[in-house]
Amino acid sequence: MKTVLITGSSSGYGLETARHFHARGWNVVATMRTPREDVLPRSERIRVLALDVTKPESIAAALEAAGPIDVVVNNAGIGALGAFEATPMTLVRELFETNTFGVMAVTQAVLPRFRSRRSGVIINVTSSVTLAPMPLVAAYTASKTAIEGFTASLAFELEPFDVRVRLVEPGYCPTTRFASHTPDIATLIPDAYASFAQRVLAGFGEQSVVTTEHDVAEAVFRAATDPSAPLHNPAGPDAVALARASA
Repeated sequence: MKTVLITGSSSGYGLETARHFHARGWNVVATMRTPREDVLPRSERIRVLALDVTKPESIAAALEAAGPIDVVVNNAGIGALGAFEATPMTLVRELFETNTFGVMAVTQAVLPRFRSRRSGVIINVTSSVTLAPMPLVAAYTASKTAIEGFTASLAFELEPFDVRVRLVEPGYCPTTRFASHTPDIATLIPDAYASFAQRVLAGFGEQSVVTTEHDVAEAVFRAATDPSAPLHNPAGPDAVALARASA
């Protein structure tokens, strides 16, 4: 029986992906900064561990406690919505610490295991903003686009060791807490941007074709279990449409 370790499993894509793998007979190591066992089914095939992707000691402890794993899903991430002009650099750095450097740190920590046994799959969850530009998410887009380039290069680098690396690119999912990390969105939308931001946000609300957490979980599972899966795996009908349009 195979084992998957998923970061950011307390809600959203990570939680649904943990449920998805478990329902298909996998052992699941669901990690999160503050462990919450109540959000997942009670099962001997599910373990909940603490893991903060911004802390190397936390990553090392979680991997040690997890034992042998076959797939790592780098899902943990934070979002921020606002005009870049008004976005504090402390917030920009925080986005990169989690969305970019956190993914790299977890990947680097697990690679010796996968390389030595010549097997393993790494799935990096990014966003459809890497497929088509969107306003008011410039810093977030930069943090995710960096992972796209990182993953593409790493996939070639690990081919000789039979370690697969893939991307999953979710579309717009209105049921996730994307901007919950934004300290105060009003402070990130200066008056000069207010009318523009209002139109953009209204457009989000009018979008009829959207992504669900289940769409993402299915895409992650396919990318993890199908050796023929491509490097880029858009998740959700809107992301698929963007990928086709940008091809």
